[in-house]
Amino acid sequence: MRIAVAASLLALAVAGCTAGPDYHVPEHAMANVPAAQGAFAAGHEAAYDPAPLPDHWWRLYDDSRLDGYVTEALAANTDLRAADANLKRATFVVREAQTGRLPITTLSASGGVARPQGSVERLPGSAVYDLGGSIAYPLDLAGGIRRGIEAARDDAEATRAARDQVRVTVAAAVTRSYAAACSANRTLAATQRVLDIQRQTLDVTQRLFKGGRGTAFDVTRAQAAVDQSAAGIPSIIAGRQAALFELAALMGRAPADYPRELESCPAPPELTRLLPIGDGAALIRRRADVRGAERSLAAATATIGVETARLYPQVSLGGSAGFGGPLSAIGTGSQFSLSAGPLLSWTFPNRAVAHARIAEAGAAAEVASAQFDGTVIGALQQTETALSAYAREIDRDRDLTRARDDSAKATDQANRLFRFGRTSFVDVLTAQSSLAGAEATLAASQAELIDRQIDVFLALGGGWEE
Repeated sequence: MRIAVAASLLALAVAGCTAGPDYHVPEHAMANVPAAQGAFAAGHEAAYDPAPLPDHWWRLYDDSRLDGYVTEALAANTDLRAADANLKRATFVVREAQTGRLPITTLSASGGVARPQGSVERLPGSAVYDLGGSIAYPLDLAGGIRRGIEAARDDAEATRAARDQVRVTVAAAVTRSYAAACSANRTLAATQRVLDIQRQTLDVTQRLFKGGRGTAFDVTRAQAAVDQSAAGIPSIIAGRQAALFELAALMGRAPADYPRELESCPAPPELTRLLPIGDGAALIRRRADVRGAERSLAAATATIGVETARLYPQVSLGGSAGFGGPLSAIGTGSQFSLSAGPLLSWTFPNRAVAHARIAEAGAAAEVASAQFDGTVIGALQQTETALSAYAREIDRDRDLTRARDDSAKATDQANRLFRFGRTSFVDVLTAQSSLAGAEATLAASQAELIDRQIDVFLALGGGWEE
């Protein structure tokens, strides 16, 4: 009879029945909506290519120095080291959950003195011992252990996605800091060009004043223009240094160990091709935060099964063996005992608690489902916004370039007219002031342009691939 019961229980364990719902991406999830999977609304702009985004997007700039900085940061960044440690911890949590399938062994040993019942206390007792061991193998008929392992694995995958998101952020931050340092140098060069023109005007004004054709007022105003342009240089240098310090920190270096070769970087890297963006379906598959939200939903669904399994008996196959009796008879066959059979454990009457926990797990899964949809929507919104902003910045940069060129032409014309006495010095200063403003605005737009590029790459979510 015992053998038949044990065989039946073993058959149930092999067949397996797992409590709770099996996970699948909800049919009506935002990730499955056709509008979310199609082409981007802002992707029709001339700056974009519908080709897939390459894994390591920063290599599109064809800049070996930038590639080296990103590689170093991905190996040494402190935030990434912490993310890797979190992933390692999650991996061991999975291993811990998997140990629930292993047999449970128990060893025991005891000794003492025994006297026959009713004997006089003065009579000496006999030494006795008890040695034994037992083993129990959980059958997991309701699948609670399997669901627990499933939840742990899903959580580990969500942690991996969080680590991947840090990689994306670090790669974008390195590229942004590198571009900011080089953009500062380009702005510095533009400011210096305006300053050179103003100094030439100051020199001409001083010579005219000495020759009796100008006034001290003209010289003072020319000197003021020079001083004003020169005053902007320290803040540009400070901004460049801040970008260099940030770059060093991203690469896991002390700030003082920043890459000094970038102090002479003339301009930020530029794309030599249209920006590849893919489509919504590729974005959803690629974005680490979307993947993490989906894995969290899977883990929450598995937790429902963990709680549902508590409604059912916990059955194990096990046995025990041992020796016991007088110490003088230790080791004799008559002292040996052996037992085997199923062990049934069922906590009762806690079904109300179990049902409450099942409901809690179900509500947590609903939260995870809403967060998954929200993450997808947020990813699409961020991408569309970045694509639109970059396209419009291209238009703005083109217009500002024309305005700068016109201002430079007007400044040259004003200087020549002033030398021949055909215009006033006020016109010269006005033209130079317009040129200085146009150069500053264009330099800011050019820095903003590459910043917008990086926003697009960051929104597209690439760069986490190893």
